[in-house]
Amino acid sequence: MHSSKIAGIGMYVPPNVVSNQALTQYMDTSDAWIQERTGIKERRFAHRTAETTTTMAVEAAKIALERAGTTAQDIDFIIFATLSPDYYFPGCGVLVQRALKMKEIGALDVRNQCSGFVYALSVADQFIKTGMYKNILVIGSEKHSFGLDFSTRGRNVSVIFGDGAGAVVLQPATNVGQGILSTHLHSDGESAEILAMYNPGTHANHWLPSQLADYNEAEIGDMFMSHAMIDKAQNFPYMDGPAVFKKAAVKFPEVIIEALQHNQLTPADINLLIPHQANLRIAQHVQHTLGLRDEQVYNNIQHYGNTTAASVPIALCEAWELGKIQEGDLVCLAAFGSGFTWASALLRW
Repeated sequence: MHSSKIAGIGMYVPPNVVSNQALTQYMDTSDAWIQERTGIKERRFAHRTAETTTTMAVEAAKIALERAGTTAQDIDFIIFATLSPDYYFPGCGVLVQRALKMKEIGALDVRNQCSGFVYALSVADQFIKTGMYKNILVIGSEKHSFGLDFSTRGRNVSVIFGDGAGAVVLQPATNVGQGILSTHLHSDGESAEILAMYNPGTHANHWLPSQLADYNEAEIGDMFMSHAMIDKAQNFPYMDGPAVFKKAAVKFPEVIIEALQHNQLTPADINLLIPHQANLRIAQHVQHTLGLRDEQVYNNIQHYGNTTAASVPIALCEAWELGKIQEGDLVCLAAFGSGFTWASALLRW
């Protein structure tokens, strides 16, 4: 069995920088309020019509392909992670295949939200190990800005998210001990609804928490999309922030330790931890729990916000471009998000 390695990596973030101060024209908030709760100073928003989740992914993919010394024609499988696809269906994977004029290869879409990229990387790793594919394009891309509630009512969610894309080309490793050492995937759907976007959906209120009384109205609950949903702002994401933080604070470090123990390693062996950029306070809690030094953890949520499935590859790419990752370094990727799902991957660069 062949281990797999990241042969090329790329990222794309829109040129439009949106500061915390800029959000104050839409909602009752402040730069200090946002930074205190999230650590975010600014984020990028894609152009409303000229950029999509797929177009951003294509730009990141082009860079990853070039750095891997491959072409779009060399790719034999695509795995695309996102929670904000261009269409409800089909998924973005086939749109990338079309845009890059690839062969008629398989395209798989992964819907694991914040942990989507790590899940996608794990799937790609298995395909490489079995020898089924040799060049897999793995993408995480998000365009959140088109679906957020830019009002005081929605500020707890809307100030957090940004747009962007990251991509890697996964290939068989050429050196023993190089590449992905292991991946670890988990889920717990018991509290799935405390971080979710309910509408449009087919649930007909079946799963929704009883405290969301408005959803019990038949005019809302028995339709895929209705004017009532829009009037009541029920087509925006919902998040119980404190509950999410509490769960992440436990599972985030837990899955990192799992990866280290599986490979007979300790936190001291990590050269760089790339956590999903959900909230700077969560990342700092993970760092403290594991006893990691500042130089062992890379965060960039301050400048890009939470780009969910794109956050890990964007941070990984940026850290590599800044020279923070060298050949032979031990790199840990970890994510926690909606579902709940959480995952980690340990790599020898």
